[in-house]
Amino acid sequence: MSILTAANWQDYALLDSGHGRKLERFGPVTLIRPEAQATWPPASPRAEWDAAQARFESSGPAEGRWRQRQPLPARWPMSYGALRFWVQASQSRQVGVFPENAVHWDWLATQVAAADRPLHILNLFGYTGLASLAAAQAGAHVTHVDAAKKAVLWARENQALSGLSQRPVRWIVEDALTYLRREARRGVRYDGIVLDPPAFGRGPNGEVWSFAQLFDALCHACRAVLHQQARWVVATVYTKGMAAPALAAAMASMTAGLSGAVETGELATVERSAGRLLHNALYARWQAD
Repeated sequence: MSILTAANWQDYALLDSGHGRKLERFGPVTLIRPEAQATWPPASPRAEWDAAQARFESSGPAEGRWRQRQPLPARWPMSYGALRFWVQASQSRQVGVFPENAVHWDWLATQVAAADRPLHILNLFGYTGLASLAAAQAGAHVTHVDAAKKAVLWARENQALSGLSQRPVRWIVEDALTYLRREARRGVRYDGIVLDPPAFGRGPNGEVWSFAQLFDALCHACRAVLHQQARWVVATVYTKGMAAPALAAAMASMTAGLSGAVETGELATVERSAGRLLHNALYARWQAD
């Protein structure tokens, strides 16, 4: 099983971790966020932690508040290669970018650029659009789907900030399963799918998404919209309890009847202070022969 780390960042760094927290730099802003797996002591001096501009204090599984030592901007720009995007400290502790996913952006861009024709790509649970923009920048036609209108608006702002407003990206606010089933009925097919399903969520019309209950249905719905000459599928899973063999089996069901190979592994981040690895997510990639 592979471990992939995003080594090309300039604007992001995991500076240190320990005692259930991580110290991160997002552009010019240093933040402290919870990190359950960081059970070891921090490696950096306490003064470096005390200098962070804000820390997130949890009050529930997805709730909490930011305590600011210095006032944070409402939002600020970051970049990765030629991509530019907005980040902000949200009430869910997230900031609009999952830095470990940059390894997928690079891989997607390489796959799209190497294709002998423009590829039609579907990005499900697309959040703030960075995978969509990486693929579009490389030449793909992209359909980006997310159930949260706010996330899609944010993604469109990232598109403008990156200078990609003229690239062919369709922005869809909809429940992922609802969208897939309608596309299948219409006979629409895609050359590649990117999906990053959360543990739980709600669609714009009150649809309930539960990873535990609906991931299998999602896999079958994805298979129904994959072209017979599809090139690849990429899945990233943060949900606790999912094991790599189960994700590999799910990827096999998504690509049933198509010839290719499945790769599974972990996305991880290397800490600057002591070189320790923080596990972020499981991933699976299928690529056609």
